[in-house]
Amino acid sequence: MALHVSDLAVARSGLAVLEGVSFRLLPGRALVLRGPNGVGKTTLLRCLAGLQPALAGSVTVAPEAVAYAAHADGIKAVLTVAENLAFWAAAHGTGSVAAALEAMDLLALADRRAAHLSAGQKRRLGLARLLVTGRRIWLMDEPTVSLDAGSVALFARVVARHLEGGGSALIASHIDLGIEAEVLDLTPFKARSPAAGGRMGAFDEAFE
Repeated sequence: MALHVSDLAVARSGLAVLEGVSFRLLPGRALVLRGPNGVGKTTLLRCLAGLQPALAGSVTVAPEAVAYAAHADGIKAVLTVAENLAFWAAAHGTGSVAAALEAMDLLALADRRAAHLSAGQKRRLGLARLLVTGRRIWLMDEPTVSLDAGSVALFARVVARHLEGGGSALIASHIDLGIEAEVLDLTPFKARSPAAGGRMGAFDEAFE
């Protein structure tokens, strides 16, 4: 189950930010996106996740193969840790959440409401959602924000096991997670002359 990106161009707020992006992400492999702030890493991930259209090029991926972990943790504050994961497991039809709780060291927090979690605990819960989706391709935008060194190492082990099981990961990150991964610097793909996105610009702005 591969992700194939060919000559892709993406826009933010109606202006092209990246163009000519091409790569292939195969099962069992990880690819790290690098580049300065504002280069378009988040915009690219949002496009690959199906949250905004491309300006040009193509994305080839199996339906229902992708799970996206954005900057926001995507958790419901009134629900407990276990209830949050159960909600997402039910939405994806994947069943038990016990493995996800254990993998992200959340067992002791299972009955705590998400509103009462620290920033790092919320982040671990948000990332644990990836484990209950059943999706093989993980797209992650700065996943280690708010995590301490121990939690970063924990998460790196989770990603490594995902890769060993035939999954793949595309990660926008400025830090080294200690996993075997190729690196794609997006700087050379920065759009040379941003152009208005026309009707597509309004669509993009809705997700800013």
